Amino acid sequence: MVGRAAGSTTAGTKAQLYDAFAAGGKALASGKRLELLDLLAQGERTVDALAKAAGLNLTTASAHLQTLKQAGFVATRREGVRIHYRLAGNDVAQLFALLRKVAEAHQTAVPAARDAYLGEDGAAEVSQEELRARVAAGDVVVLDVRPVEEYRAGHIPGAVSIPVEELADRIGELPEETEIVVYCRGEYCVLAYDAVRLLTDRGRRAIRLNDGMLEWRLAELPVDAGDLP
Repeated sequence: MVGRAAGSTTAGTKAQLYDAFAAGGKALASGKRLELLDLLAQGERTVDALAKAAGLNLTTASAHLQTLKQAGFVATRREGVRIHYRLAGNDVAQLFALLRKVAEAHQTAVPAARDAYLGEDGAAEVSQEELRARVAAGDVVVLDVRPVEEYRAGHIPGAVSIPVEELADRIGELPEETEIVVYCRGEYCVLAYDAVRLLTDRGRRAIRLNDGMLEWRLAELPVDAGDLP
């Protein structure tokens, strides 16, 4: 068998390879497309639901989703006239999570933007390991403040579902003397911050999980799914 001579690879062939790599980077070069990946990391959704959650009109949302699909980051299934989108694989969720961490570590604008978005509530945080130990001991209530459809798609076992926009009216459903651990989509999700601020303003003891459902899934920890109890 005759081997390829050193240096015989053409520049054109190499360029095609790197252009193929770059296609993924181009698909990620939009804040709204990253937001759509963040939403899809919570579970499958229709185009309508994604557009509403991301604050986009249907045409714009569809265009962003098609770009992500062409790059191989999302997959679809049809149910009647509805198109459902999902992440193409767990590796896409890993890529999204890593992209955020690398950006925070190396781009000076990210920490300030993060703090301006999430705000400060002075709340303590617990790790996944600490939360699991406290759940086993039975001394905390775990509160999922994401939309109900995201809770149904997958949640921390034993978590109570009260979407953040309903929390003020339903706070009476939570025990008064037990500490509440709040979580939402991920480390950069504002819903948990808003919920902790509301709970502490109402005199409840509330802390946050230091990340969220995205990181919980990536750690391959137990996940329950299905209708509300």
